Amino acid sequence: MTSTDAPLSGNQKRKMKSAARLYAVQALYQMEQRGQTTEQVVLEFLDFRFGAEYEDEGEMIEGDVDLFRKLVGDAVNYQARIDQMTDRALVAKWPIARIDPTLRGLFRAAGAELINADTPPKVVISEFVDIARAFFPEGKEPKFVNAVLDHMAREARPEAF
Repeated sequence: MTSTDAPLSGNQKRKMKSAARLYAVQALYQMEQRGQTTEQVVLEFLDFRFGAEYEDEGEMIEGDVDLFRKLVGDAVNYQARIDQMTDRALVAKWPIARIDPTLRGLFRAAGAELINADTPPKVVISEFVDIARAFFPEGKEPKFVNAVLDHMAREARPEAF
């Protein structure tokens, strides 16, 4: 709930889910860089990083804690499956081990949501392409992310297409 305990609007819930996805990518990156466990990184994010102030709106947006925990946990628990899906979507010369670690975290978080959530694949793809834009505003990575996630989504949930 918000600080006023008022019911959350649909827009607030959407922002919370978007924030949770961004935090999950950051947490997975951090786990890889620092060798942290799932429990360590989740606690750190919940204690110190959840809640981002959006300058244009001047409000604090808390992430969706349940979605964050699920994405990080599922990305770790299903990492082999997700990495194999990602590898199949990448060109042969660029296996997941060779791509940017931020993109690895992004593909793992998105893959976790694609295989273990009811979120429509188009929403997952759109959300994670937006995250790629945040990390790589001037690069070609958002288009690359879109193509890879589209391939992964068709493999994970062919019935949705």
